[in-house]
Amino acid sequence: MADQPEKRGVTFREIKSDLLERIAAGEWAADGIVPGEVELAAEYGCARATVNRALRDLAEDGVVERKRRAGTRILAQPVRKARFDIPISRTEIEATGARYRYALVDRAIVEAPGWLRARLALDRGARVLHLTCMHYGDGAPFQFEDRWINLSALPKAESQNFEAQGPNEWLVETVPYSDAEIAFSAIGASPDVAEHLSCDPNTPLFRIERTTWWQDVAITHVALMFRPGHRMTTRY
Repeated sequence: MADQPEKRGVTFREIKSDLLERIAAGEWAADGIVPGEVELAAEYGCARATVNRALRDLAEDGVVERKRRAGTRILAQPVRKARFDIPISRTEIEATGARYRYALVDRAIVEAPGWLRARLALDRGARVLHLTCMHYGDGAPFQFEDRWINLSALPKAESQNFEAQGPNEWLVETVPYSDAEIAFSAIGASPDVAEHLSCDPNTPLFRIERTTWWQDVAITHVALMFRPGHRMTTRY
C-alpha cells in the first residue's frame, strides 16, 4: 500500500476566511457572540493559539470586538481600526538608515510594587523582572525602556541576562499575546530619564505604556520614553 500523505494542519488564515464566510452568511447574528476559542479549536482540529490569531486578525480588521472575559462579539457595523503592531526598536532605527545599538542599564528581580500588582492583577509577593534599557541610533539616544515581566507567567525570563538582546525582541520571539492595552501621553522628563535621553529635566517627551496578556494572564508592562521631537505615525 502506498504511503498516505501527511495531513496538513489548518492555518489561522484559513480559519479567518471560513469565519468571515460564516459571519457573512448570517450563521451568527450581528451583535452576537462567536463561539469561544476552545470550542472553535475543537471544531477546526487545531491549537487554541491558531484560533486566537484568526480572531485577533478579525478584530484588527474591525469585523469583531474582543473583550477579556466577555468573548468575541460580531460588530453590527464593521469599522476600520488603526493598527498598532508591537514595533521593534532595532527595526525602527535601522529603517532610517541609522546604526542600531542596545544597552542594558539595569536588571533586577524584585517583588512587584503595589501599583504594578493592581495593574496586572498580581498576587501580593509576586516576583517580577525589572529591566531598564536604552536604544540608540548612530550613537544618539532614541528610546528609554522601563519594563516589568511577570515571572509566574514567563519563568524562562529569569534565566535571560538581556545584555546582548533587548527584552522586547526576546518577548516577540518567545511568547504570543492574546490581548494588549496601549496608552499614549506626554510627560516631563524625570532627571534620570533626561540624563539617558540627553535632554533637560522636565523636557516634554512622548511616552507609550503597553501591557500584554496571554489568556487573561499578564505577561509584561512597559513604559517607553522617546527622545524629544519623536513622531509616531500609523495607518488605518
